[in-house]
Amino acid sequence: MIIDGKKIAQELRAELKEKISKLNIKPGLAIILIGHNEASEIYDRNKLKACAEIGIDGKLYRFEGTEKEEEIITCLKKLNEDKNIHGIIIQSPVPDNYDEEYLNTFISPSKDVDGFGIYNLGMLASNTPNIIAATPYGIIKLLEHENIPIAGKHVVIVGRSKIVGRPLALAMLNKDATVTIAHSKTANLKEITKTADILIVAIGKAKFITAEYIKEGAVVIDVGTNRDENNKLCGDVDYQNVLNKVSYITPVPGGVGPMTITMLLNNVYESAKKGAKINGSKN
Repeated sequence: MIIDGKKIAQELRAELKEKISKLNIKPGLAIILIGHNEASEIYDRNKLKACAEIGIDGKLYRFEGTEKEEEIITCLKKLNEDKNIHGIIIQSPVPDNYDEEYLNTFISPSKDVDGFGIYNLGMLASNTPNIIAATPYGIIKLLEHENIPIAGKHVVIVGRSKIVGRPLALAMLNKDATVTIAHSKTANLKEITKTADILIVAIGKAKFITAEYIKEGAVVIDVGTNRDENNKLCGDVDYQNVLNKVSYITPVPGGVGPMTITMLLNNVYESAKKGAKINGSKN
């Protein structure tokens, strides 16, 4: 069965729009864009468009990539104090002359809607999550929407990035899964992935995972975004090759991607709702 991430994301955004309409404040998202990266600019336009569609005030703060880090840090500190801003993200990647991880430390944990900060990762590790990174959160929502059990299942995650692999492993542990993380240094990868009830792939290698990597009836979640030999968008999984072997699979495009922005918007809403409660709203 194909998991339609685009359709599920649309359903969740409609619910989110309704929730936002009942808040007595307008949620605000600040996007920090450093330098000129075509893909990043497309992502940010999509985020701003999605914000507008559901009632979030999205604002873009652009830096040329020649500024000193102190200038960006000053901007982050001002946004932390701005009561109309409930979420702050730094669009990745940033130019090589900046330390992205260092810059992220200046985002207030309550506004770290990407969930990449040390505080929020620590909360996730302690099973008391405050904000969960958008892609892992979206993957869990996809599984829950399709009523795919997580508890007691063997989840194999191929990829250990702090954006997907690491926070996803923690989130799955918190859902009572048995988790294995595989990566570029893993020996006997096929033997490991073939034990997975749920296989999640985020390695950035086009069509790398074929049928011989997958157990019959496994659930496969493809996080990859690549171009194949014909410059066509594809995932890390050889979709057509494995389709008849799996029980569920996410396509690329139209699988995990739409969920990532949706869960980012959800994190902004949750942050705004907490802010509204602090300021006396009953919403």
